[in-house]
Amino acid sequence: MQGGRDLVACGETHARRRLVAAGLKPTRQRITVCALLFSGPARHVTVEELHREAVDIGHCLSLATVYNTLRQFGEAGLVRRISVPGGRGYFDVETGDHHHFYIAEEDRIIDIPVGSVMLGDLPEPPEGYRIDKVDIVVHLKRVVDDRG
Repeated sequence: MQGGRDLVACGETHARRRLVAAGLKPTRQRITVCALLFSGPARHVTVEELHREAVDIGHCLSLATVYNTLRQFGEAGLVRRISVPGGRGYFDVETGDHHHFYIAEEDRIIDIPVGSVMLGDLPEPPEGYRIDKVDIVVHLKRVVDDRG
């Protein structure tokens, strides 16, 4: 898959800058993962999907390396983890405040347009804590038309 390899190669300089700005050392593995994540349109990706993309373009990364790298990216604010049922997680490259639809039958995440969800009063957090963020995942199920 030469096109993917070229895409990553073109994104390496940008990936290095992004990693350094986030306070992360630009290792070969981090550069590869970062370039794959940010070389195209914004998306939601699983560890397995990103691992497959890396392998498809000839990068030798273990699944554990991709997972650990994405976890580090999350801690550094480069990606946002979205949890869905079954312990599965997606990583979102758009880290700003927004919410998501989850379609279980398609195992797919879709952004809810910003401003579409209005929150009322949030509960007071326990003493010693503050609310860091609110993540809403609305679960969707396809409507079956049984009118024949």
